[in-house]
Amino acid sequence: MNDGGLPPSTHIEEYQLILVDHVPQGHKVLLKSLKQGEAIVRYGEIIGYANKDLSAGSWVNEAVTQMPEAPELDDLELATRPDPKLPTLSGYTFKGYKNKDGSVGTKNILGITTSVNCVEGIVDYVVKIIERDLLPKYSNVDGVVGLNHLYGCGVAIDAPAAIVPIRTIHNLALNPNFGGEIMVVSLGCEKMQPERLLNIPKENKYIPLANEDIIQLQDERHNGFESMVNHILTVAEQHLKKLNQRTREEVPVSNLVVGMQCGGSDAFSGVTSNPAVGFAADLIVQCGGTVMFSEVTEVRDGIHLLTPRAVNEQVAKDLIREMKWYDDYLAAGQVDRSANTTPGNKKGGLNNIVEKAMGSIAKSGRSPIVEVLAPGQRPTKKGLIFAATPSSDFICGTQQMASGITVQVFTTGRGTPYGLAAVPVIKMASRNNIANRWYDLIDISAGDIAIGKKTIEEVGWELFELILQVASGEKQTWSDRWGIHNSLAVFNPAPVT
Repeated sequence: MNDGGLPPSTHIEEYQLILVDHVPQGHKVLLKSLKQGEAIVRYGEIIGYANKDLSAGSWVNEAVTQMPEAPELDDLELATRPDPKLPTLSGYTFKGYKNKDGSVGTKNILGITTSVNCVEGIVDYVVKIIERDLLPKYSNVDGVVGLNHLYGCGVAIDAPAAIVPIRTIHNLALNPNFGGEIMVVSLGCEKMQPERLLNIPKENKYIPLANEDIIQLQDERHNGFESMVNHILTVAEQHLKKLNQRTREEVPVSNLVVGMQCGGSDAFSGVTSNPAVGFAADLIVQCGGTVMFSEVTEVRDGIHLLTPRAVNEQVAKDLIREMKWYDDYLAAGQVDRSANTTPGNKKGGLNNIVEKAMGSIAKSGRSPIVEVLAPGQRPTKKGLIFAATPSSDFICGTQQMASGITVQVFTTGRGTPYGLAAVPVIKMASRNNIANRWYDLIDISAGDIAIGKKTIEEVGWELFELILQVASGEKQTWSDRWGIHNSLAVFNPAPVT
């Protein structure tokens, strides 16, 4: 509807409003006149101030909006909102792969961990051979993924912030979709030696591995490229044999770990797709499962709405800790949160990061926040969790993988072919327009909410059921069907030397 927007002088009968300007689809208009300096309100929150006098019916865009300051972190309400006491849901299950550590995967994949970017080319070469020659022999294995990254050497390995990429790569290997079958390919001379990657004493994290599961390319046993390739293939096949013995079993939804993310957002995202995601998130939590929402700069301006929802004061303080850490990180780079909003976001009707944040936090639903994770950490609790990550789609996806998600829901208003090889990504459109045009890339649309055909609750239930079908291997996401998978992007805030 109204794909080209509405021209000036259009009469909006419902509000007895006449448009002053041409208003593109999805953009905002003032319902009443404002004087310069008066607040512009959406979602019941101030998203900006008029930088000049504006008449009712005026187009509200970045040019006429002054962005407000971010909420102060020192005087926020901590754990003051009563638990909404959402009813417990029982009887909902999915078919997953049980792991020895108690986790449950939604895929059965061989992950090849790398200790340094130098080995990426050889690992990619071997992955193609495994896909071509070995996987056909192991029908229960869904695929093989090289856990490549731009880290491991030429970096300040002892810098305090280096713990972020180190624990991220460490925890990526432990994602439940890899079934506990871990192998590491190393060059040999890198700063991040396999022992350092596998063992993080300060965090009391250890991955016990047999020597044969660590392949060092500089080892004197290797005479030429083919020797290295054959060594990796031999070790990989041993793990494939073990993975092939695994089969799906029916388990409660309490074993599910779902990541919520958005990218290519528009002004509809905060009123259709993200609230529907939030409703589905509550359903998962009500079943005893785990939901992670992330993207620090996309919750920063709504932090005053989140700290009251913390289950206790410590969790609220942990939220503030992550906001402060990221404020300082951005300040060191001489930017602030306003750098987040993209040209596509603005074209889609989002004026600034404040408005974007208000829509983004809708993905968290209403459940209490039970835990806060620093980048790359794994959860210790079930329920609604804030996993701190940058807002970059690729970095957020990688960091959520390290934190243990086994399914991801990704909302978009502008469209994106984004996908992860190791974790199924369900893409939800905020508008039917993009869902219809990208019919073989978008898995589900929330657009019927915008035109009154469905409620947030109805679409939320549809998404919940789709999550269970995808987690069970009964439905394949479009990104998996096409094999569209983005490279991993490990967050590295530490210096590069």
